[in-house]
Amino acid sequence: MFDLKFDGVSKKYKIREEDHADASPHKVVRKLQSLWRRSKEFWALKDVSFEVERGESLGIIGPNGAGKSTVLKLLSNITSPTTGEIKINGSLSALIEVGSGFHPELTGRENIYLNGSILGMRRREIAKKLESIVEFAEIKPFLDLPVKRYSSGMYVRLGFSIAAHLDPDILLLDEVLAVGDLAFQAKCLRRIEDLRRSGTTIVFISHDLGAVQRLCKRALLMRQGEIVASGSSFDVVNQYQHTAADFSPPDLHGLLITKAAEITGLQLFDLNGKPTEAYDTGQPLQVRLEYFAHERIEDGVFEVLFFSGSRELISQFTTEVSGDPIDIEPGAGVIEFGCAEIGLLPGIYYVDATIKHRAAPEGSHIDWQYQRALLRIDPGRLVYGKFYMPHQWRHQRESLASHLAAEPAVSNVVS
Repeated sequence: MFDLKFDGVSKKYKIREEDHADASPHKVVRKLQSLWRRSKEFWALKDVSFEVERGESLGIIGPNGAGKSTVLKLLSNITSPTTGEIKINGSLSALIEVGSGFHPELTGRENIYLNGSILGMRRREIAKKLESIVEFAEIKPFLDLPVKRYSSGMYVRLGFSIAAHLDPDILLLDEVLAVGDLAFQAKCLRRIEDLRRSGTTIVFISHDLGAVQRLCKRALLMRQGEIVASGSSFDVVNQYQHTAADFSPPDLHGLLITKAAEITGLQLFDLNGKPTEAYDTGQPLQVRLEYFAHERIEDGVFEVLFFSGSRELISQFTTEVSGDPIDIEPGAGVIEFGCAEIGLLPGIYYVDATIKHRAAPEGSHIDWQYQRALLRIDPGRLVYGKFYMPHQWRHQRESLASHLAAEPAVSNVVS
């Protein structure tokens, strides 16, 4: 039995184009001019159909402007479809913007009641869950202060905590994990997993592909208002990461690139030497870097850099840590890197490769290949934080007899 059903749903908007060349400096005149301009049609969704079974978790992914948020707005009844039919069976709550509806002059306690009411909870239900909401948000010492005095982190923690204590049949989530610090994000993720295990139907829209794979068994890939792929979250994410990857040339502004040697190939291998782009956290990783040198280079350094989608440098492999200099001779060559256990957490990473002189000044490189490869890390070992650190445990339990035998003997002395 389905909880949600889209049947041939389309959504059209009318957009009036502004002619800046003829725009009047007067606001009222510009408004009158806009009424006479022709509008063009923009179809945010085009004949979209899908079902979500009761208790199922569905991920919706795709680039910006694909229509993902329009789907959520239609399900939340914020807007209506132009054509098609939407069926919803059960109570529905949407968590689209945490903290929306907060009044800055009211205290945290007062905003819990206000925001909870906006989200559909009764006052008795809010009172029953108040202690749990406050504990989850970690704001107990500040509960009776106006929220305008809260830090941004406290603000979003309270907003998510209220919404996370709803008990709807269907929960809609739009990029809600991009709140708070890393520890709180992990806490939010665990809460959503608890809701999923309790049978709540979840529709999750996110650019965090690792979280989509972790929370959702099935996913939809949208592009330009249409569903272009549907299936297991693993397969759909795998398809998206290849079609979405931007292997465009790097922006060399501010970098000095000599091209005395060039990187000609970069491949990732598993422990068995098989080329792959997908690993689990904690698995071994091998990197093979191929190059061609046009001239002799003394004391060269090779680097492999791992970046997040927002171009944050996450990790680095480099030959610079080795004390032995590498003299690069003219012609083709290969450098191999390896690590026993990869420490990256689930997500999509871009891999750059560079060649430079060891003593080169900042911004000076022989070659820099931008987004030369794509690396996907899937959930392997269940760990939280910024990265995984390989470690070992040893549990030693001595028997009671050996413990007593090791204690010094005690004599009774009577004086």
